[in-house]
Amino acid sequence: MKITKRLISIMLIATMGISLMGCNGSKDSTEVKAPTQQNSNTGAANTADPNKNLIKNGDFADGTNGYGTYEYDGTSNMKVNEKQELQVDISDVGSVAHGVQIYYDGFKLLKGAVYEFSCDIYGTIDRDVEVRFQINGGDYHAYFMESVPVTKDVTRYTGEFTMEEESDPAPRLCFNMGLTDKMKDSGLNKPEKHSVIIDNLKLIVKDDSKATKIESGVNAPKVKINQLGYDIDAAKVAVFTDLEDGDDTFSVIDVATGKSVFDGKIGDKVKNLYAEEQNSTGDFSQVKDAGKYKVVTSKGEESYEFVIGENPYKEDFKDITHMLYLQRCGQELTKDMAGDFAHPVCHNTKATIYGTDKKIDVTGGWHDAGDFGRYVVPGAKTVADLLLAYEISPDAFSDGTFSPLDEAKYEIDWMLKMQDPKSGGVYHKVTCKSFPGTVMPQDETDELVVSPISKAATADFAAVMALSSRIYGANGDKKSAEKYLKAAKKAFDYYLEHMYDSSFKNPKDIVTGEYGDSFSRDEYFWAATELYKTTGDAKYVEHISAALVDTLDNYDNKITGFGWMDMSGYGAYAALTTDKLKADSTSLRNDIEKAFFAGADEIIKTSKKNPYMYARYGEYEWGSNMGIANNGMQLVIANKLKANEDYDFYSKAQLNYLLGVNPNGISYVTCKGTAAAQHPHHRPSQVLGKCVPGMLVGGPNSGLDDPYAKAVLENEAPAKRYVDNEQSYSTNEICIYWNSPLIFLLAAQ
Repeated sequence: MKITKRLISIMLIATMGISLMGCNGSKDSTEVKAPTQQNSNTGAANTADPNKNLIKNGDFADGTNGYGTYEYDGTSNMKVNEKQELQVDISDVGSVAHGVQIYYDGFKLLKGAVYEFSCDIYGTIDRDVEVRFQINGGDYHAYFMESVPVTKDVTRYTGEFTMEEESDPAPRLCFNMGLTDKMKDSGLNKPEKHSVIIDNLKLIVKDDSKATKIESGVNAPKVKINQLGYDIDAAKVAVFTDLEDGDDTFSVIDVATGKSVFDGKIGDKVKNLYAEEQNSTGDFSQVKDAGKYKVVTSKGEESYEFVIGENPYKEDFKDITHMLYLQRCGQELTKDMAGDFAHPVCHNTKATIYGTDKKIDVTGGWHDAGDFGRYVVPGAKTVADLLLAYEISPDAFSDGTFSPLDEAKYEIDWMLKMQDPKSGGVYHKVTCKSFPGTVMPQDETDELVVSPISKAATADFAAVMALSSRIYGANGDKKSAEKYLKAAKKAFDYYLEHMYDSSFKNPKDIVTGEYGDSFSRDEYFWAATELYKTTGDAKYVEHISAALVDTLDNYDNKITGFGWMDMSGYGAYAALTTDKLKADSTSLRNDIEKAFFAGADEIIKTSKKNPYMYARYGEYEWGSNMGIANNGMQLVIANKLKANEDYDFYSKAQLNYLLGVNPNGISYVTCKGTAAAQHPHHRPSQVLGKCVPGMLVGGPNSGLDDPYAKAVLENEAPAKRYVDNEQSYSTNEICIYWNSPLIFLLAAQ
């Protein structure tokens, strides 16, 4: 049982944005009210249950379950003390209010509803704490905030507010315990080590008679097609969902005339366990006349409109490739090139090498994702995808609107700056210590920090530099080719000396993306194969062999690695397109070929199990759309090496999935299609209130790895756990290395 505490009641009844002024707790039981405003629901009938607490574990009987800490630049320790209260021991408040922050997720705020929040609070020094209910993403603005005085006596704080904004299924309750404005004003800039204790948290709905309910569930058409269209000679298959009995035929309707150009039979229904639906298909590949169409079933279910024609992706391809230019860092993006997304030079200051006072120039490269960090490991994948797209499908870039060589070079030349010139090792990333707020890139002005050298970054660097040397040399840029190859060899030597070092982990005070990879032998394999293909030096064969043994052992004797964590697929392609390997080691080449095609055949097998014909029939990881695009890449390459109808058909099926043939019936490429992603987790898009077109979002994530996704998707099937909302960073963020395999796939069409 909890120990009873003497409470000093401070009733703070206020609407949003009214700060507590002049309230100090005393040892007498008093009531002090903050200024109030009449809220719009005064006098409304109270339909809510006043006894229902929306905060679980508000008495900390279940320890710290449900609560988390965020430290911007402060230092603290959160625990439940012997009195069963939440105690936060603060040794450094940092420089801002959220320097130390305690937070709680897992509730909803409905527009128009009136809420009352209360808690007990006290501390070991006199100070204040900011209590905030806020959006958990975007600009993290507050729906309601109060500055609450903290004294050595226990105070019962109560605040009331009306949710004026749109209903939020996943807000956040925060206690900002860092350096608040009130502390600064009072001169308490560096308080002694102290503790803040909170208990008995309660959030109730006082009045929901005017509340706007949150709509949930996936609203998708029952007829799914590629919303961007089909090439004249491509296979064309619609997927139907949960059709009524007897709805067993379909027509392809010419939108211009309203007449059917093809009538077909819908196949038998198949149970789709991971989408929790019944699916059937209809093949209309016979339709080859250019035009705009829709698919309509006998009982009136309709698809979105789509086109059939030669090169139907031509215009969309421009935006999908231009996305990389818009992610450029360290240069001005002009209005004529960037349109609404133009901005001045960003991140053009020198960066400090972590743990030293040395500063280096690392300007350039691409912003990795929805934030503005730059990372070698995913950057290497992105460059490789562009260069291979150019090597395998050069005609796709013949119109001159996008040069993969020019765009890749912008990143490659940045990567050169990330190599330590003395040792040859490659720094893992350059970011600020924390993610930025929702700002344009030029407005992230915190100190840039270069994180330590890593094995994965060094091996990836060696591989992509050797690849770049070969590609640029073949295209007449001998000077760059020599520079890239020299850097590749130096990095490879460093990796050999350090391959048994520990893998990269974020330093304690850096919380940006880690891109940790505990297994780097696949990167070693890729680097060895690229150096061998570029130089022809037989000394690399022994490294290919040694790396392959470990790689196959780790990946169950199959090669399917085209992601930033597993790069073995790139190594396999390099090896299998090096004729000299047949002479130097036929058996090694055969082993690589066997593993590569075993991986490709596994993709086909999985695709055939799925009624939507893409290679996923189970759980969905963070960034699942990249995995599906990568599978399409492997099938394109497999078909190039050994022509096979299944490889060709199912490589296109992976693309169809991304563009609308999926359980959500959505195009996962922003602004591309009738029903496309519109609200990505991407700071420039969020700041400007306008989405950059042509960005591939992450897609379904069955892990529900952000509060918004968890709030709205918990009851959805794994294949439908996607939400088009900027707060859902685990399903709706964008990344350069998600667009790059999409570029590869589109180039191959």
